[in-house]
Amino acid sequence: QVQLVESGGGLVQPGGSLRLSCAVSGTLFSLYAMGWYRQAPGKQRELVAAITSGGRTNYADSVKGRFTISRDNAKNTVYLQMDSLKPEDTAVYYCNAHRAAFGILNDYWGQGTQVTVSS
Repeated sequence: QVQLVESGGGLVQPGGSLRLSCAVSGTLFSLYAMGWYRQAPGKQRELVAAITSGGRTNYADSVKGRFTISRDNAKNTVYLQMDSLKPEDTAVYYCNAHRAAFGILNDYWGQGTQVTVSS
């Protein structure tokens, strides 16, 4: 059974930093593209950052230069370093593991972790 467990969310003041972690078990982590999504109240879930199995990254325009996604294949974990946080970054953040190979799509989600940016 594939499991994704996020941690690291919390309350932080504007301008502060948080690091989210997502530990993956039950599958071969290194083969998966990983992503961080977020969903604010009343809004659709949106992609924040993604990293391929080969380490290429991409970011939403709203977080470029402030957030950094990385992965540690030895620890089966993906991270999201969030700096210079803004109130508009407040949302539930979800980890996603995605792999499409040989006509089979594997797509898994974590349970989410709340990030609140407020003074």
